[in-house]
Amino acid sequence: MSVATYEQRLSSNARWALSEGSKFFEEKSAVQETLRKITKRLDDLKVPYAVAGAMALFQHGYRRFTEDVDLLVTRAALQAIHEALDGLGYVPPFQGSKNLRDAEFGVKIEFIVTGEYPGDGKPKPVAFPEPADVAIELGGVRCVNLPTLLTLKIASGMTNAARLKDLADVQEVIKRLKLPRAFGDQLHAYVQDKYRELWDSVQNQPVEE
Repeated sequence: MSVATYEQRLSSNARWALSEGSKFFEEKSAVQETLRKITKRLDDLKVPYAVAGAMALFQHGYRRFTEDVDLLVTRAALQAIHEALDGLGYVPPFQGSKNLRDAEFGVKIEFIVTGEYPGDGKPKPVAFPEPADVAIELGGVRCVNLPTLLTLKIASGMTNAARLKDLADVQEVIKRLKLPRAFGDQLHAYVQDKYRELWDSVQNQPVEE
């Protein structure tokens, strides 16, 4: 099954991309529709999940555009998802991929698997947790709680130069949500010093007029 990708549509049609961007912040874009649809399917399958990545940040109050959906799942849940959904409204981006693409909207759904490691993928004190242990309900879907989300993003940005956007996301969350320096105490010890460094850098930024 050939699926026109959401990313291709965004890059090939500027007018449509502008409209889609506007819909995103009204929570009516293809990304949000994909999120609502896939989480309902996972609820029906009774598999544990937690929304992660930019869509989790959106639910926590830092609203920035994204073109995909990230879901934290267990290894067993990932297998159940593929067995139930492959070819039934969802297609893998390529054979053997752990991810899926919504056949209706073309939006990519990326699965983050419990026990794997953020950033460079190498073993470290921070690993992707069990979704049931870190999920809270926001906007009608289960999302990774904020301390865990920031822990994962900092660990990712600390260990992979290609993921520096994750550190920028944390800075924006600190600024937008007015998080205190002491919020870092809720994060994993592995990333606490980096959180405080990011927090200090936010305080030193010029005040926006």
